[in-house]
Amino acid sequence: MQEKNPSGKSPVSKVPVSRKPFDAFLLPIAVLLLIIFITGTVNAQNDLDVIRNSWMEHSDASNSLYHHLADQCYDLIDKREKAISGLNSLADWQERQKFIRETLMDIVGPFPEKTPLNARTVKTIDKGSFRVEHVIYESLPGFYVTSSLYIPSGLRRRDKAPAIIYCSGHTEEGYRSATYQHVILNLVTKGFIVFAFDPVGQGERLEYYDPATGKSSVGGPTKEHSYPGAQAFITGSSQARYMIWDGIRAVDYLLSRREVDPARIGITGRSGGGTQSAYIAAFDNRILAAAPENYLTNYRRLLQSIGPQDAEQNMFHFLYRGLDHPDLLLVRAPKPALMITTTRDIFSIQGAMETEKEVAGLYRLYGETENFSRIEDDDGHASTKKNREAMYAFFRQHLNNPGSIEDERISPLTAEELRVTQTGQVSTSLGGETVFSLNRKEAGIRLNELNEARRNPENFYAGIAEPAKRMSGFREPSLDDLPVFTGRIARDYYNIEKYFIKGEGDYVIPYLLFRPVLWNNRGVFYLNPAGKSAGAGPGGDIERFLRQGFAVMAPDMAGCGENGPGSFRGDAYFDGSSHNLWYASLLAGRSITGIHTGDVVKLIRVLRKECPYAEIIGFARKEMAPVLLHTAIIDRNISSVILAEPYSSFRSVVMNKSYDTNLILSTIPAGLTAYDLPDLAAALAPRKLFIAGMTDGNGTVTDVQDDISIIRNVYSLRNAADRIRIEADLSALDSWIE
Repeated sequence: MQEKNPSGKSPVSKVPVSRKPFDAFLLPIAVLLLIIFITGTVNAQNDLDVIRNSWMEHSDASNSLYHHLADQCYDLIDKREKAISGLNSLADWQERQKFIRETLMDIVGPFPEKTPLNARTVKTIDKGSFRVEHVIYESLPGFYVTSSLYIPSGLRRRDKAPAIIYCSGHTEEGYRSATYQHVILNLVTKGFIVFAFDPVGQGERLEYYDPATGKSSVGGPTKEHSYPGAQAFITGSSQARYMIWDGIRAVDYLLSRREVDPARIGITGRSGGGTQSAYIAAFDNRILAAAPENYLTNYRRLLQSIGPQDAEQNMFHFLYRGLDHPDLLLVRAPKPALMITTTRDIFSIQGAMETEKEVAGLYRLYGETENFSRIEDDDGHASTKKNREAMYAFFRQHLNNPGSIEDERISPLTAEELRVTQTGQVSTSLGGETVFSLNRKEAGIRLNELNEARRNPENFYAGIAEPAKRMSGFREPSLDDLPVFTGRIARDYYNIEKYFIKGEGDYVIPYLLFRPVLWNNRGVFYLNPAGKSAGAGPGGDIERFLRQGFAVMAPDMAGCGENGPGSFRGDAYFDGSSHNLWYASLLAGRSITGIHTGDVVKLIRVLRKECPYAEIIGFARKEMAPVLLHTAIIDRNISSVILAEPYSSFRSVVMNKSYDTNLILSTIPAGLTAYDLPDLAAALAPRKLFIAGMTDGNGTVTDVQDDISIIRNVYSLRNAADRIRIEADLSALDSWIE
C-alpha cells in the first residue's frame, strides 16, 4: 500500500520526468547487455544438460525416482491381487488370515514382554454427567503415556459398561483438539467409557519439545513421528511398533478397570487416529469393534495421489511381504468393522471403495455381512455429522449400548482441565524414554551383534557382499542397453561427451564423459548428490582429475541433477529431503542406495567396455558415499575409492538425536542388523582408500573415531595399512593419486 504525504495527496516521485538525450540512447543498450548476460548465464548453466529440454520423452525425468519406486510397489500390488483372486473358499481365506496375522507380527514385532503399567490417576474432574480421570501409564518402563478416562455418571459398582479407545489424529494438542473432544464427549454422554491417550509426538508427549517456544523443534506431528521413525527403520524397528504397543497397553489398562466390560471394547479415531485404530485393532484380538476414519484406502491409489505419508503409516516391507490396507480389516473378520470415509479425502475414496469390495467378500463367506460396512459423506479430510452419527450407531449396535445416535453440541473441556502432567509435557515433568532413546537401545543390541561378528574378520568381511546386496535390495543390472550419444562440447584441454542410458526402470541416466586431450589411460567414476555438473566448474573435483590426465564419467542418478529432486514433497519433507521417497522404497523391500548401486554397476561396466581403462577410481561426495561403497564391494572394476565429506556410519545417524536428515535417503532399512558403512570400507582392503572430511550423523567430527578404527584395523590385518589415508580435506589427494 502506497503511503500518503501530510496533505493527503500521493507523494511526488523524485525521479525526473524528463531525461537527458543520452539517457534514452543508453537505456536500450543496457537492457540488451542485461539480456545477453542473463542468456549467457542460463546457457552456461544448461550446456551440460543431456536430456532436459530437447529429449521430450524424458521430460519428467526430475520425478523419475518417485515414478520408479511407485512402479516397484505396483508390481507387488499386482502380485498380491493375483494371489487374492485365487482364494475361493472360506478355508482359503482363513489361511490368508493366518498369513496376514503372522506377517504383521513379523514385520512390526517382536513386541516386548509386558511390564507393569504403573498406572496412576493424577487428577479427577467431575463434569456432572461424567467424570474424567487423568491417567499416566508406562507402556514400557519409563515410557510415559498421558491419557484421560471418561466415565459416564450413574454406573453402579457392579455395572460393566462398553469402552472405546479414541486415537487422535495429527494435531499438536492430541486428544485435546476441539474436533476430537467433540466425538469423545458425545460418546461418553451416550453411555460409553472412553479412553483417549496421546500418541508419541503429540499432546503432552512431544519428543522434541522446546521450552523456549513451547512447540516442537522439528515441526508438527508428522515430523515428530518421521524424525525418530526414520532412525527406527535403520535398526529394523519402526515408529508403528511403539505406537501400536501404546494402544495394546491401553487395552490392558481398560481391562484393569472394574467398570469396563472386557467383551465390549471398541476403537476409533480419525486421520492419523484412523491409522492407529486400524493398526491396533489388527494386532489386538481383544478389541471387538473397530471404526477407523479418514485413513483406509489402498496403496495403489495412495501412491497415485499423495504418496506414502509419515513414518508410522509405513510398516517395514509391507508391500514386499504381500500386504495392503485391506489386510488390516481382513485379518479381523468377521469381527465388526466400519470404514468411515469422505469423497474428497486426501486418502483416495476410490481406494477405500476397492478395499470395501475386497473385505465385504470375506464377510459374506463368513455369513456376517451385517458386521462390516462403509459410510461416506461428501467432504474433504474432515469429521462430518453424518459420519459421526453412523459411528455412534455402529458402536451402539455392536457394543450393545442403547444410547442416542444424535450428534450433540457439547462444550469442550478447557486446556487447563485437560492437562495431565504438571508442566503440560512429559519431557519437562517426568523425563523418561522417547522413541529415539528406546531405538538407540535397540541399535545398541544390533551393534553388539555386529561387534561379535567382527571378531571373526576373515569370515565376516569376505562374505559381506551378500548381505550388502540383500539388505540394499540390489538387482543385477542388464547390460543389453546401449548408451545414446547426444552431443559434444570442446574445452581447452578436454572434450565433454553427453550420453544417457536406460536405468533399472523406465528412466534414463544422463551422464557426461570428460576426455582429456592428454589421457593417462585411467578413469574416474564421479558421484555427487548435487549432480554431474556440480564438480565440473573451474577448480572443481572433475578438473582436478582432468589436469592429471584422467577421463571422468559423471552421471545424474535418479533423484539428482536432471533426474531430480522432482516435485514430490509429501508431509515428511525435511530440509530439502523427502523421507517419503525412502518410505516408498522401504514398502517395496528396496532402498534408494540399492537402486543407485545397480545403476552405477551398470555404468561402470559400460565404461569398462567402451574404454580400455587400465584403472577406474571411484569418487563420491557426501551422501553418495554409501552408493560407491556398495558398488565397490559388489563390483571389483573399481580399483581405488575416494570419499569426500562422507558420513561415517548408519550407527552415527541412529545415535544422534539431531541428525542430518539429508542422510536418510542413503541409509539402508534394517542395515544395522547386518553391517555398517565402515564394514564396507574395511572390506575394500587391500584396495586403496582415501577419505577426506569424514563427519558423523549430525555433520560434526565428534563421533567418527570408532568408525575409523574399524576400517584401519581391517586394513592392518590385511597388511594394507599403507593403502589407506584419512585426512581432514582433499589437499593431499593429488600426491596420493600419483
